Amino acid sequence: MTGEVNLPALLAALHPVLRDGEYVYVLWPHGRPLEPGIQAAVREAEGLTVVLPRETADSLGLAYDFVAAWITLEVHSALEAVGLTAAVGKVLTDARISCNVLAGFHHDHLLVPVADAPRALEVLNELSAASRDQPRPELVLRNETAADRDQILALTAEAFAISPVTGLPVEGEPIEVEVLRQLFDCEEYLPEFSVVAELADEIVGHVISTRGWVGDYGLLGLGPIGVTPRLQRHGIGTALMNDTIARANAAGEGGIALLGSPEYYPRFGFVPAASFGVLPPEEAWGDHFQLLPLALWPGGIHGTFRYAAPLSG
Repeated sequence: MTGEVNLPALLAALHPVLRDGEYVYVLWPHGRPLEPGIQAAVREAEGLTVVLPRETADSLGLAYDFVAAWITLEVHSALEAVGLTAAVGKVLTDARISCNVLAGFHHDHLLVPVADAPRALEVLNELSAASRDQPRPELVLRNETAADRDQILALTAEAFAISPVTGLPVEGEPIEVEVLRQLFDCEEYLPEFSVVAELADEIVGHVISTRGWVGDYGLLGLGPIGVTPRLQRHGIGTALMNDTIARANAAGEGGIALLGSPEYYPRFGFVPAASFGVLPPEEAWGDHFQLLPLALWPGGIHGTFRYAAPLSG
C-alpha cells in the first residue's frame, strides 16, 4: 500500500491512538545481547538507544529518566511526506507538550510525557478536525502557454527521473524532456491539447496530444503525460486524461492513441489498438499500444499509426 504524501489529506485523516503501557528511553549496555520487548532502536556514535516498556526496563535493572506515553498516528504517511511532523509538533508545542517522534514505515509515533497524554490526544484530534473543515485547494486545468514551458520541462524531468520501462533511475536528462521540447515546436503541435494542471498556482501536471495519422486519417497521439512525483496517485493524471478526452470529443476528433500500461489506461476506455485495425509503429509494442475510439470514430480505419515527427525517430 502506498503512503499518503498530501499534507491536508494526512491531517484530515489523522487518527491518534494511545498504546497501552508506559515507555522509556534507555542507553543499552555495550556488548549486552538485545532482549525481547524492545520497540525501537537508534544507533549513535555514543551507543545504542532503545525504547522499551517501562516494566521491561525495571525488570532488567536499566536506568531511565523520561517516562512516556506512546501515541500512534494511524494514517499511512509516506516517508517522503512533507509537513506532517511540523504540523503535529506545532500544536503540541503550542500546548506546551514535549514530544519525541519515531517514524515507522506505515505510521509516525509520538512519545509524550505520560501526564500529558490526554491533552496530546485532544489537541491532535482538534488539528485533524480543523483540517477537515478547511477548503482544499482546487485543481485547475488550463491550456499550456509559452511562459509555462520551463516549469513543464522541469516537471517532466522530475516525473521521468525513474524510467517507466525499467523502474531504474535515469542517467542525465530523461528522453521525454527533449521529446517534449520538440513537440512544442513541431508542425503537429495542437495548442488546445497541451494542458497543465495547477494546484495553488503551482504547475503539478501536464499532458500533450499531437496530430498523428493512420493513412490520411488524423488521430491524436497522447503523450508524454507527467505529474510531479510527490502528488502522483492523487487523481491529477486522471483529471488530465479525462479533460483530454472531453476536449477531443468536443473538437470532433475520432480517436486517441497512446503507448502505455495495459493495466492503467483501460479505465478510460482504451483498448489494444490492433483490435480496431490500428497497428503500432513498432510491432514489439503489442497491447501496450492502445486506442480510444471517440464518439465520431468512423470505423473501417486500418493501418499503422504515425506519430508526430519528434515521436517517430
